[in-house]
Amino acid sequence: MSEKETGTLWTRDFTIITAGSAVSMFGNAMSGFAMSLMVLDYTESTLLYAVYLAVFTIPQIIVPIISGAVLDRFSRRRTIYTLDFLSSILYLIAAFILAGGWFSFPVFALYVFLIGTIHSIYLVAYSSFYPLLITKGNYSKAYSVSSVLETMSAIMVPVATFVYKQVGISPLLAANALCFFLAAVMETRIADKYENYVELQKKTEDKEHKGRMVLRDIREGFDYLTGNKGLTAIVSYFTVSAMVYGATNVLTLPWFRASFENGEYIFMVVVGMAVVGRAVGGALHYRMRIPPEKKFRIAFFVYIVTAILEGTYLYLSLPLGALFCFMSGILGVTSYTIRVSATQAYVPDEKKGRFNGAFNMLNTCGSLAGELTAGWLALMISPRLVISGYMAFCLLSAFVFIWTRRREVAAIYNVEQ
Repeated sequence: MSEKETGTLWTRDFTIITAGSAVSMFGNAMSGFAMSLMVLDYTESTLLYAVYLAVFTIPQIIVPIISGAVLDRFSRRRTIYTLDFLSSILYLIAAFILAGGWFSFPVFALYVFLIGTIHSIYLVAYSSFYPLLITKGNYSKAYSVSSVLETMSAIMVPVATFVYKQVGISPLLAANALCFFLAAVMETRIADKYENYVELQKKTEDKEHKGRMVLRDIREGFDYLTGNKGLTAIVSYFTVSAMVYGATNVLTLPWFRASFENGEYIFMVVVGMAVVGRAVGGALHYRMRIPPEKKFRIAFFVYIVTAILEGTYLYLSLPLGALFCFMSGILGVTSYTIRVSATQAYVPDEKKGRFNGAFNMLNTCGSLAGELTAGWLALMISPRLVISGYMAFCLLSAFVFIWTRRREVAAIYNVEQ
């Protein structure tokens, strides 16, 4: 009997990909926050900070769709470790350049654009390969592990802030290069036995018209998504949600820095409580089982309550705001675990790349719209009011997209994975 059939989550290969993703997540969290601080320090502009975030986001509009179609016919495993090796090289080069004190925002924007392109391909490859390594019946538990790791990587944010204040950005980028290299080495050790979809897709391969074949695969991916009312509703809601959180990503850190002395530290404490909440929630989900018939109603409740919490905490005292963030973190990991485990178990292996590519592209469009419009609106309106307005829109979209299609969405959510 193969490992896939035993029902044991912690197989050799699942352990490897978990360890590899943990290393790269920790390195990325450390360097990513420091790069944000560097942009704010050099430019002293919320608008340019929004441009920096947007430049990272822009390649994720088109690239996921193309890469999703290609990766449904190609080894996702090989793509993952190749991109990690490439990322290691790029971060090492940036560390050497910035060590000399030279900085140009236009050049840095081009570099971030390249990193964003690699990141967008990697996300599709990883999100489509990861579920292939999960044994039957363990989807919810596996994604709770993934969520906890992603959450715990935020521990590196205060470390990044301290190191950045003391020695600058270069050591952090060099450390991230090492993390990507170690992750890639580990990922090469994953067995080459999970990608049976490659052979299946060869039956429909058009070797003489590969460009036409990619376009056809892209169209089939969208046809699959739009032909399923439940998936369409889920993707539509999370596109709006991505727009809302794109806005908060642009405005929250600058608001704390403008409102408090050493505001980045207060930001880490208050918003960091959401990280603690996600860690607690992830640990609970690893140990407990949500009855399948209750998943939809729990998810919908979470969508409503988190919008209220996130839209109001900036108006409260710091301790109460931190409590709201903690509650939002627990609820957020619940939403993530239900949604991602349900959709990845529901979508066939040979269509995962195209589905994840379309999902990532639409979420990126939403995030980009939120980043750019929020940066512009904050020039005229209080950032707190802008965030509250976006959260109210997110709450409304939960009713428009999810509740009106509750039967179809419940058919995807209310299943034992």
